[in-house]
Amino acid sequence: DDPPLAAVAAALVRAGAAFVRVGADTSDAALDWRCDGGISGALTVGGRRIDLGEVRSMYLRPAPAIAGAPDALDRALYTFAEVADARVLSRPSAMAANHAKPYQLAQLEALGFAVPETLVTTDAEAARAFVARHREVIYKSVSGVRSRVARVGEAQIARLDDLRWCPTQLQRRVAGRDVRVHVVGEAVFACEVLSCADDYRYPGAGDAPTRLRSVKLPAEVAGRCRAASRALGLPLAGVDLRRGDDGRWYAFEVNPSPAFTCFEVDDARPIAAAVARWLAAP
Repeated sequence: DDPPLAAVAAALVRAGAAFVRVGADTSDAALDWRCDGGISGALTVGGRRIDLGEVRSMYLRPAPAIAGAPDALDRALYTFAEVADARVLSRPSAMAANHAKPYQLAQLEALGFAVPETLVTTDAEAARAFVARHREVIYKSVSGVRSRVARVGEAQIARLDDLRWCPTQLQRRVAGRDVRVHVVGEAVFACEVLSCADDYRYPGAGDAPTRLRSVKLPAEVAGRCRAASRALGLPLAGVDLRRGDDGRWYAFEVNPSPAFTCFEVDDARPIAAAVARWLAAP
């Protein structure tokens, strides 16, 4: 019931690639392995025993239940994914940076992207000064937990004293148009998001429906997205960009396990096909 996994599985079937799915509902799955001068062991699922030496690639899709309370099998699979001599989309250590948005934003700035002025604070006076300086300001989660991006208005300003209880991330609102970029290995897929909402994932009652269309990125921007994917260790990455009205390309975050099917405007599912090719490559 996970659209990206289902799309990639369908592409692997079309390519004739052998694969096995292990999830929270595979109650008969077991992993027996050790790492002592090399990795050895086996994965048993559906009555089939798979030698770990035969595993050449892995695709991880962290589910909320796994993120909240991983069981022994989940922990073992994630540990194996970290050290396996295989291609992995993506290793847990590489995905971890997304759990701290300010840290990841600093990584993106170091890679040459423009980033919006940002403040993470529990100080109400510092927040008031930031809002006064930048006028239009949004707030969002500091962590990797999904949150709704919203604009700071009078109601939020009236509650700024509550910041003492929770570090909050404020950013200068960048006027422009959102572009979601997916990198799969060296392949780059860009989708322009046409929306007037502050967060196009959650359009308001009076907002026009969000529309998507494929676009071709400038070569420099596409190259920077590839470079970010490599530098962050994420062979599959969802990069949130905004082409600012000032002509600059701003980066907000990199999703390490993106739900890319939402952005596939082509019925041929090119991103899923690219992921399948990457997983099945020699």
